[in-house]
Amino acid sequence: YQRRVRGLQNMKLSKVAKFKLKRATLRYLPPLLSVCVLGYALNSPTSYIYSYVITPIVRLLPPELAHNLAVKAAKYKLTPRDKTPNPPKLSVSLFGRQFKNPIGLAAGFDKNAEGMEGLLRLGFSFVEVGTVCPKPQPGNPRPRVFRLAKDEAIINRYGFNTEGIDFVKDRLHMFRQRTRGQVSSHWSHNQQSPIVGVNLGKNKTTEDASKDYVSGVQSLGTYADYLVVNVSSPNTPGLRDLQHQNELRKLLTDIIEARDNLPDYKPPVLLKIAPDLTMQDKKDIAEVALQLQIDGIIVSNTTVSRPSLKSGRIADEIGGLSGPPLRDLSTTVLADMYTLLDGKIPLIGVGGISTGKDAYEKIKAGASLVQLYTVLAFKGPAVVSNIKRELLELLEQDGYKALSEVVGISAEKLSSFNTKEK
Repeated sequence: YQRRVRGLQNMKLSKVAKFKLKRATLRYLPPLLSVCVLGYALNSPTSYIYSYVITPIVRLLPPELAHNLAVKAAKYKLTPRDKTPNPPKLSVSLFGRQFKNPIGLAAGFDKNAEGMEGLLRLGFSFVEVGTVCPKPQPGNPRPRVFRLAKDEAIINRYGFNTEGIDFVKDRLHMFRQRTRGQVSSHWSHNQQSPIVGVNLGKNKTTEDASKDYVSGVQSLGTYADYLVVNVSSPNTPGLRDLQHQNELRKLLTDIIEARDNLPDYKPPVLLKIAPDLTMQDKKDIAEVALQLQIDGIIVSNTTVSRPSLKSGRIADEIGGLSGPPLRDLSTTVLADMYTLLDGKIPLIGVGGISTGKDAYEKIKAGASLVQLYTVLAFKGPAVVSNIKRELLELLEQDGYKALSEVVGISAEKLSSFNTKEK
């Protein structure tokens, strides 16, 4: 542009031509500068444009439409990139991998593995896709997602809507090609590659649940940094019955055997449990987990309870509740499981995390990693960067040198079990 202007200045222009050039410059330069400034602002998740413009506008849309648009934005990498550093204090070594920070995206957002790269740009150290079932299924009838604005919570009854294993396998294959490269006949799970977990479920009409989960392990295990056995969604009839001791032992035995029979990489197997468990249920799950030596437990899924909600009639909708109202319940279950397991099996804390303090409380209750989801719908992409910053401040304020020093320090105080009961 400058060269062109200098060239024009060297030419003998008429007064009319000079006037037209000046008018064109004044006309097009401001919009061009505005576009540049907007582009720069949109590239940062902490930009005020997300907090005060984009996120409020998106909340005006129907919840499921807003969710689908967010997934498409991630798919086409229209998400902002978090450029804030990840301090060594926040790094976590787990499952043979190095997590640059403890914050991950919970399953349920990217159900069909469409937007993994775009979501990782937000600052998450890992992303969990799914729930994935063997066969495509539409899930429950619409409307099936409800936004509880006064509680900053969501009720959903999606019902494992999925495109099926084959579609997800193809996307994971292409993702690994783009981000990892291929080593001989299998994928190289190295320290630099993005960490993506796969959440497995069963089809609604399947009678033999074990068959569906084993199919998921065999098809997707090669591409997953870890696998999650989801037996805790409240939106698939009979699914939570698989948390009962005998059913759970048989199911996990079959899944671990299938994992061990994979030809190359054998991903860690984690169990995702509900927050609505009896004391005996928790003891039974802990017993099975220790007996079979599973690699981890995710605590917890959504709740069917409705603790002190402010949102009126819509709070009576059927489905799983997520967001801040779930926080205390899921944290108690987290502390219970840490106590019952004696800290021998790593836990991932989920449920109601909106701030660094919430994440810190989960870690003190026994979580080595945490996941979030619902808060994105209310606070936008800046929340990941904010939680990392607040978490680091809390660590330094309490005088800890590493996140691992904090894991489980409050579990005994928060747990419903004492040493004798355990």
